[in-house]
Amino acid sequence: MRTLLGAVSFLTVIPVRAKSAPPGRAAVFFPLVGAILGALGAAVYIGLSHAIPISLAALITVAFWTAITGVLHEDGLADVADALRAGRTQEKMLAILKDSRIGTYGAVAIVVSILARWQAIEHLADSRVLEIFIAAQAVPRAAMVALAWVSRPAGSGLGLAFLSTLSTPIALIAIAQGIAAAFVCGARAGFVTVAASYIVIRIAQWYFYRRIGGINGDCLGATEQILEIFILVLFTCQACTL
Repeated sequence: MRTLLGAVSFLTVIPVRAKSAPPGRAAVFFPLVGAILGALGAAVYIGLSHAIPISLAALITVAFWTAITGVLHEDGLADVADALRAGRTQEKMLAILKDSRIGTYGAVAIVVSILARWQAIEHLADSRVLEIFIAAQAVPRAAMVALAWVSRPAGSGLGLAFLSTLSTPIALIAIAQGIAAAFVCGARAGFVTVAASYIVIRIAQWYFYRRIGGINGDCLGATEQILEIFILVLFTCQACTL
């Protein structure tokens, strides 16, 4: 129970008063918490779509995910967008990643993320909303664990604490959950999602190693956002997933 509470505490703003496990150990339940968030998002979307236009229901669903996760992953995406501009030294980039303020690049990245997910949900070409939302929330969180497992830390902070407490058995269990979540939408969608996740993880690792020498918590958040957007956009193409 401490491990599950740790995952809930790390990934959401839901208050957890009991003592919880450190993030690396709690990572075993990251995809499960993601699946729950996906199911809750499906309930919000389906419930609202019967009363208000689909476009508004889609936007509120994205807002719900953003709010319940405390803008955790969006913040990582924004920090990466601000920090990893061309022409900056590694020390400067690491300093910006530690800065809580959001610059112009970061603000644009958040806006693009929200718009992409909003429009993807509005234009879903598939009726399996529950399964799609579960995959869209569970798989990226499994990918975060996978990226952390195969990478070395850059700098100090939350990323280092996460990587230092993450073990191989926990990572493999989380990855297995992510793969299972990918296939809830069918074989073709599952294979495409898993293959894309692997490619994104490897590209992200290569890029972050090249720019800052490793990964940190912001890198994990940015990777989650990219994959979440990809999965939702994927299901706007019926030929790609059926």
